[in-house]
Amino acid sequence: MDVLQKLFEQHFHSPVAQVRPLQGELGGSGRKIIRLVGGNVSAIGILYGVREENAAFLEFSRHFHKHGLPVPEIYAEDLDHGAYLEEDLGDTSLFEFLSKNRTGENIPLEVVEAYRRVIATLPRFQIEAGRDLNYKVCYPRGSFDRQSIAWDLNYFKYYFLRLAGIPFSEQALEHDFSRLTKFLLSAGRDYFLYRDFQSRNIMLRDGQPFFLDYQGGRKGALQYDVASLLYDAKADLPPELRQQLLDHYLDTLAGFVDLKRDVFMQHYYAYVYIRIMQALGAYGFRGFYERKAHFLQSVPYALKNLRWLLHNVTLPIALPTLMDAFQGMLASEKLQGLASEAENLTVRIWSFSRLRDEPKDESGNGGGYVFDGRALPNPGREERFKTLTGKDAPVIDYLNQQDSVHRFLTDVMSLVDAHVSEWQRRRFKNLMLSFACTGGRHRSVYLAEQVAKRLRGRNGVEVIVRHRELERMESEKPGASKSEPEKSAP
Repeated sequence: MDVLQKLFEQHFHSPVAQVRPLQGELGGSGRKIIRLVGGNVSAIGILYGVREENAAFLEFSRHFHKHGLPVPEIYAEDLDHGAYLEEDLGDTSLFEFLSKNRTGENIPLEVVEAYRRVIATLPRFQIEAGRDLNYKVCYPRGSFDRQSIAWDLNYFKYYFLRLAGIPFSEQALEHDFSRLTKFLLSAGRDYFLYRDFQSRNIMLRDGQPFFLDYQGGRKGALQYDVASLLYDAKADLPPELRQQLLDHYLDTLAGFVDLKRDVFMQHYYAYVYIRIMQALGAYGFRGFYERKAHFLQSVPYALKNLRWLLHNVTLPIALPTLMDAFQGMLASEKLQGLASEAENLTVRIWSFSRLRDEPKDESGNGGGYVFDGRALPNPGREERFKTLTGKDAPVIDYLNQQDSVHRFLTDVMSLVDAHVSEWQRRRFKNLMLSFACTGGRHRSVYLAEQVAKRLRGRNGVEVIVRHRELERMESEKPGASKSEPEKSAP
């Protein structure tokens, strides 16, 4: 962190007043992303230990900037310490803009227009800036070649199919992979392939798109990146909109190359499949293998895309074993369970002591509310309640008799009800509520239990309750085992 503050102060000649980690460190890349603020300026600092990948991002950024493409300006760098400082593009990604404004399958016009602007910029990366790019700095490969494809297919096979328990014949699947690879490599591949062209890597500032996370870029086919954006799992774009945006991309692309649409489309859906498999491999590795459950929330949307493809697309090559594996995924009870869970909003409710740090959100959404119950009457001050908790009937009866407690809960539930309704409308999957008091045993426990009780009656809401200080007390007892969270079915 010190190296980022030093870079900031050297560049802006201003001390750092605020340092705030962003959600990127909860993502799949392993990079730490930090916002630094000082004076009237802010910047984004990156800490990451892979020098070659950092070097690729920095050189690509400067190259794209030279071509007038909307990418972050690089302010300062220290590759020896895995650090660099870049322009702060705000907090609104294309994915967040879509999520905030959509209602189910209904995507409003302003979101469609944002996607159209993004799509229209893609050929400038692929062709205009790709012509004179230094591909020698690409990491880990200079092109999306046979080796790159093999890595992606094996990632899918071993970290998704295997860990999800989908049966397949390994040798027969390898034959299909070989045929698919040969077909993918028969497309024109002399273009810049962004590699991770998806809605979370595109920021919107004043309605205009800015682009991030192209450090894995290399030479490749035109089809890959547009497939990445349109079949971005959690974005869950309706098929009709995907087709409209694909048409807009092809219309724009025709201004850069001599485009034969039938030739482009011959390979397009094969690239859709390879991109979906690459993403599923990542979800499986992070979710099944590393047990980071929020990555598995994208799996049902990827399966939805596969279901549509299997019903609507016929590839020019036969891949029977791979298609059987896809059918097995769609029929899997384990994966169907993920689909069922993905429809719910999970509300995690904590009680804790203000004498300790707040509970940390691990869902990837950044947390929700912390309510302080210390202004309420404290049962812990009365001898009769000292050995009890907010889950015991005498304490509950005492707090139920306090008007101030009822007013507090009414205000809390008014806010929480509105937030839950909005999160469900926007199809978000996690919300965290924390209740504090002095010792974390009476008022905070009572409040957490009361709010959990009310939320358990809502459709599509799963409630998980954790009482941190009570769990700590249990764990300190001789022979005690670790407490498990109390989980409610929707």
